[in-house]
Amino acid sequence: MQTNTNTVPAVAYLDRPETRRAIRTVTSSITVYATLSTAALLAVIAVSSSGHLVNTFMWVRAVLLPVAAPLIYQIAVSASRGSRRAFERVAALTVIMPIAIIGVDGIPGICPPWYAVLQVVCMLPIIRIAFITRGPALRAAFPKQGRAELR
Repeated sequence: MQTNTNTVPAVAYLDRPETRRAIRTVTSSITVYATLSTAALLAVIAVSSSGHLVNTFMWVRAVLLPVAAPLIYQIAVSASRGSRRAFERVAALTVIMPIAIIGVDGIPGICPPWYAVLQVVCMLPIIRIAFITRGPALRAAFPKQGRAELR
């Protein structure tokens, strides 16, 4: 019988308490991100309703970020079931998103300071996930290609 050695570590390590704890922290952080980004959307709606200027950039960003949350959550769930590809996607997204969000918001004139601060707050749970996915528990569960042997 032929086995795929790339999935053996994930299956073996996924039942460890520290791995389960890390995965729970990732999924709960995504839930916090969803809540914060939804609150940011509600803030944009409130500011716009009060007659203040809200530009197209802010509307698009405010709508897209909460929409992304369930997708990221589903990818994280796939990773929790042993999908290395899903794990790599979560790990990549959690590095790219804060850099893109915070970097663009830092460009003068793109958005008001209150909105930029709100977006930074929304990215804090994503930054947390970026560190967790690079921590020892998940690195052991999803070793880089070529290091598939159990230790």
